[in-house]
Amino acid sequence: MTRITDPITLPCGVELPNRLAKAAMTEGLADPRNRATERHINLYNYWAASHVGMALSGNIHVDRRYLERAGNVAVDGNGGLDELKAMAAAGSQNGTHFWAQISHAGRQSPAPICAEPLAPSASAVHMPGAEFNTPRAATEDDIADVIERFVHAAETARACGFGGIQVHAAHGYLLSEFLSPLTNQRNDRWGGSLENRARLLTEIITRVRKAVGPAYPIAVKLNSADFQKGGFSPEDSREVLRMLDDLGVDLVELSGGNYEDPVLLFGDKDANGRPVRESTRQREAYFLDFARDAREVWQRPLMVTGGFRTAQAMNAALAAGELDLIGIGRPLVGDPSCTARLLDGSADSLPRFEDQLQPVGPEQLPDLDEATRLTANTFGHLGWFYMNLFRIGDGEAPATDATMLDSIQKFPPMEQAVVERWDSPWSA
Repeated sequence: MTRITDPITLPCGVELPNRLAKAAMTEGLADPRNRATERHINLYNYWAASHVGMALSGNIHVDRRYLERAGNVAVDGNGGLDELKAMAAAGSQNGTHFWAQISHAGRQSPAPICAEPLAPSASAVHMPGAEFNTPRAATEDDIADVIERFVHAAETARACGFGGIQVHAAHGYLLSEFLSPLTNQRNDRWGGSLENRARLLTEIITRVRKAVGPAYPIAVKLNSADFQKGGFSPEDSREVLRMLDDLGVDLVELSGGNYEDPVLLFGDKDANGRPVRESTRQREAYFLDFARDAREVWQRPLMVTGGFRTAQAMNAALAAGELDLIGIGRPLVGDPSCTARLLDGSADSLPRFEDQLQPVGPEQLPDLDEATRLTANTFGHLGWFYMNLFRIGDGEAPATDATMLDSIQKFPPMEQAVVERWDSPWSA
């Protein structure tokens, strides 16, 4: 009867002290050269109270030309290794294994950040009220460069004291774009069949494993599906899991969605407040059905993030063998010790700050059409957590009483205010 307090030994031999993990949450706290800062130290000192077995960083980008947002940390010949070591040390307190999530935003690098994104094919993001430039299709040289950059980022993370790495191949970023037939329309060895569409991911994993050795944890974040007709399907996801099993990946985190269909953001309601199915609400974790299916082909450690709030539901899923690690994100923004209380038994549930974020209606945003208002609510939801991560980075307490409108006004769609907050990444 596995419980959240039980340790787990990964295939590479590393033992995590318990089954809770801080999920990756983009920080936006880097300096103009995209290096870690004292604000990261403040943030991860704050999260040291969580006592989770494993923690994931926010996006650490392999190429600062293609960022997910302003203020991303990047490993791109931009220096800052001492700062990255300090960030790794802060995140590794109290026995937590702190891993670097390494990523490439691909076509989802916003227009204020990137004039010409890189993607498998020249297919732009379609999202009302958001700004993305049409990407250029990657050449063979581009693809070789991407592989080298992921290897370099993994080697740098290990050298700087991160306990492992997670390769981000979900949420519509570059590796996820290669996996999806909607965004990968190539007819060469990098497109067409699923084997070809997965080739970039498998080449990266193969090269990274050779670079970091057999005893260093390698994880992959993978979509269970991208929830778009004709896109990356649950069947595709299972086949990719078989490939990752053959390559000796230590841990897979299942998620889903992308910017065009951001299922990953919402547990029991969508961006406009519509409730999801009661069965989803009752089981809490809204990717758990996919995790059960994944068990048919994946027996290595499996992590699911999104929706879990009670110790009862977490322990039930662990005891049933449906997963091995439980990712926690949003509750840790407003209450860093909430997971520690689950682990010591002094609490039986996590806070649900998202419940107070009521969607903004036409009376509050009268100048926006319905589609753009949906985008505003989507990014306003994210903006609430961005706003509080900034406060924590500045040494302030989170403003847990802030509203969705507060976050939209501070962080409009596609983060114009965030972009203005930082110098251009190319100004230094």
